[in-house]
Order: sequence, then C-alpha cells, then structure tokens
Amino acid sequence: MFVLEVIYFKIADRFNIIDKPNLRSSHTQITLRGGGIIFPLALIIGVMVIEPSQYFLAIGVFAIATISFLDDIMTLNNKLRIGLHLVSVLLILTQVFFNQNISFSFNLASCLLIIVSLIIIIGIINAYNFMDGINGITVLYSYVTIATCFYLQKFLNIHLLQDPIFYLLIASLLVFGFFNLRKKAKTFAGDVGSITMALIISFFLLTLIAATNNLKWVLLLGIYGLDAVATIICRIIRKENIFDAHRSHFYQYLANDRKWPHVLIAVLYASLQMLLNVTLINLESPVLIIGIFMVFIMAYATLRLSLEGKKRLFFKY
Repeated sequence: MFVLEVIYFKIADRFNIIDKPNLRSSHTQITLRGGGIIFPLALIIGVMVIEPSQYFLAIGVFAIATISFLDDIMTLNNKLRIGLHLVSVLLILTQVFFNQNISFSFNLASCLLIIVSLIIIIGIINAYNFMDGINGITVLYSYVTIATCFYLQKFLNIHLLQDPIFYLLIASLLVFGFFNLRKKAKTFAGDVGSITMALIISFFLLTLIAATNNLKWVLLLGIYGLDAVATIICRIIRKENIFDAHRSHFYQYLANDRKWPHVLIAVLYASLQMLLNVTLINLESPVLIIGIFMVFIMAYATLRLSLEGKKRLFFKY
C-alpha cells in the first residue's frame, strides 16, 4: 500500500492533481489531492485475489472510484456523476442480496425497500464527502468504523469479507494516515477516497442489517450523521441552498473559527464514534440504544449552541 501511495504521489505531482486553498477550505497550502485512491485499490485487489465472489462489490467500487477520481481532476456533468453513483449503489445492493440469499420480487414492498436503501446510501455518500474537510478526520473515523466491522465479523460470526481484505483496507488507512494525519498534510483523500470509503462502509452496514435484521448498525455512522443532519437543518432554517458548497459543519467551525487543531477534532469525532460503537455492540434493547443516542444529540446541540450561538446557527451570516 505504501508503494502504491508513493507511486500515486509521483503521478499527482506530474499531472498537477492538487488542492488549492479557497474561501471554503480549512487548509492554507497547496496539497496533493486524491491520496485516498488506495482505499478502492485495496478493496478491488483484495476481492480479485482473495474473494472473487464479491465481484458486484468490486465493480461498484471501481465505478464510483473512477467517476470520483475524474471529478477530482476535472468538472464532470452532474447527471453523469449521479448516474454512476446510483449504478454503484445498485451493484452493492445486489451483492448484499446475493450474499444473504435474499430473493427479489417486483412488488411494491420490494421496490420501496430498494428506493429507501438508495436514498439512504446516497445520503451517506454525500455526508461522508462533506465531512472530509480537515486533516485526519476521514482516516480516523474510517479506521474506527472498519475496525468495528472487523470486530463484529470475528466475534459475532457475521461474514462481511475475508479477513485479508480487511487487513488490506486497514493497511490502506494506515498508509494514508501517515501522510494525512498531521498538522500540514501531504495529501488529501479527495472524492475518490471519501466517496469510495463511504460506499464500502455502506456495504458493511447493509450486510450487518440484513444478517441481523437490526437497524441499529446504521448508528455506526451516528456521529457523522448527527453533524451532517444538524447542519442541513440549520441551513434550511437559514433559507440557504443545501446543495451549495459551504463550511458550516460543526467540525469546520471548530477548525476555522475556534482554531482547534485538525488532529484534535479528528480524534474527538473518532473517539465519540468508538464510544457509540461500544454501546451498540453491548446493548440489544432498542429503547436503551435510542435513549443513549438521544444523550449524544442533546450533548451535541448544547455544545454547538453554547459555542456558535443561535444567531450564527439560525440566521444568515
């Protein structure tokens, strides 16, 4: 993985694949973009060599990685990008159905299930991409989530992917973290990294939900989801276009306005998600799980209101 990353750096430097700071950026220097390309490479290589039966997953990851990488280096048509995203999501849904021996019939309930799943996964992909805005946050958060999924596979006997594929994914995160988890990052994940990782994690979540008939596993992305949804609500209240680029997430406020170190914020988000994951693993009662997550929501809302204030959150600035 390290060699692949260094080779990519040579290519990115040669073809000027860089991220220049702008008004929405949380960084101040030109940085190589797309270092997260080793995430899809790890998954695809692992599937091809170790578990080729997961070919729908590999094709879906390849498709979304390709369109995301192209989007990193040039402006693409929105319809083309969204279309490929939908195709990729449908491919991983097909893989989950195949793995869990779920038969599909064209009736209203099945079609609604597919539509809801598509909407949720597209939402996860976009949220994951929006949350990739400071050094270290994507790699640490992804590491916590992937490690939790690996733990569930090992100790709860839920098959997701062969162990060596998890080792490759973790190795790709460690290598990327070496270059990204620092005050001045050498590379950013880019869309190819954050969007592809979101798709891979969505595959794990869907598999867990299908295998256990338990929706609680969606909270393995609870902290990201909390920040993303809360920010969307605030933007709607401020009558902003939620599809316009912005930097009004809470983590961005902490980094840009409060000047908290990027690595500290990344550790905070990853640690909170780990705490939530431990809760999910050890609790079965939906009432208790919902109650504990409500505590997270209340703590988040209280902290954000106290630091940002109602005027900044609910009125245009």
